[in-house]
Amino acid sequence: MPLACNPQDGTEISWDSVGEGPALLLVHGSALSRAIWRGFGYTKAFREQYRVITMDLRGHGRSGKPTRPSDYAMATLVADALAVLDAAGVQQAHFGGYSVGARLGFSLAVAEPGRLLSLASLGGTYRIQPGTIGELFFPEYDAALREGGMPSFVEGWEARMGGTLDPQARAAFLANNGASLRAYFAQTEADPAIPDSDMAAITVPALLMAGSRDSGRVADSQRAAELMPHARFVELPGRSHGSTLVPPGPVLAHWLPFLESV
Repeated sequence: MPLACNPQDGTEISWDSVGEGPALLLVHGSALSRAIWRGFGYTKAFREQYRVITMDLRGHGRSGKPTRPSDYAMATLVADALAVLDAAGVQQAHFGGYSVGARLGFSLAVAEPGRLLSLASLGGTYRIQPGTIGELFFPEYDAALREGGMPSFVEGWEARMGGTLDPQARAAFLANNGASLRAYFAQTEADPAIPDSDMAAITVPALLMAGSRDSGRVADSQRAAELMPHARFVELPGRSHGSTLVPPGPVLAHWLPFLESV
C-alpha cells in the first residue's frame, strides 16, 4: 500500500486509490480504518465514476501510531490529508468523512478551501464537546483502553450497544493500538471548535447527514448548514451515530446525486 509522509513530523499515512474520474477522498471515524469504505459498499458504489482515495488516520489502521496527544491536533490531521492528496497527485477532490473524518473535512475546508470540490459530512460536527467520546462509545472507554487495550474497548462498546458490532467495524477496531487511541481521544476532545465565522466562510458545496437517533450530531449538522452558504442537511431516519453508514443504500441515494450536481 502506498504511504504519504506528513512534512511536519514525518508520520507515515497509509492510503489507497481505486477507480478513475474526479478524486473522492474518504476519511473514516474514530477507532476505525479505511477498510470500512470497502466493507460497507461505498468504494464499489463510487469507483465507477470517481477515483476513490481512502486513508487511515494517524493512530489507526496501517498509518503511523504516535502516542502523544499533541501528535493528534486537528491541524496535523489536516496536514496528513493534504499529504495524501499530494502523494496521489490530486490538486482538487471531493471529500467525504464520517464522525471525526467529517470534522477533518470542515477543518480542511477552512484551511485549504481550494483543494475541495465538495464536502459530505456523515455524523459529523465542527464543535466537539468534552465528554462527547464517552457519550458516543461508553463512559469508561479510557480505562478500558488503559487496562485491556482494544479487546476491552470493543467489549465495552458492544455492552453499551447491547449487541455485537458489524464484523467489518469490529475487525477495524481490534486492529488499532490502545495507547495511540488513548492519545488520539485525549486530543480530539481538547481541540477547539471551528469558529462560526470560519464556518460561514466555507463556500464549497456541502451535504451534511446525520441519523435521527444521533441528536447531538443532528443539531450540530443543522447549525452548520445554517452557517454555510451552500450546505444542506439531510436526516437519516432511525440511525444512531454508530449506524450512520449502514446500510449504505439510503446514504448513497442522497450522496451520489449531490456529487453529480456539483
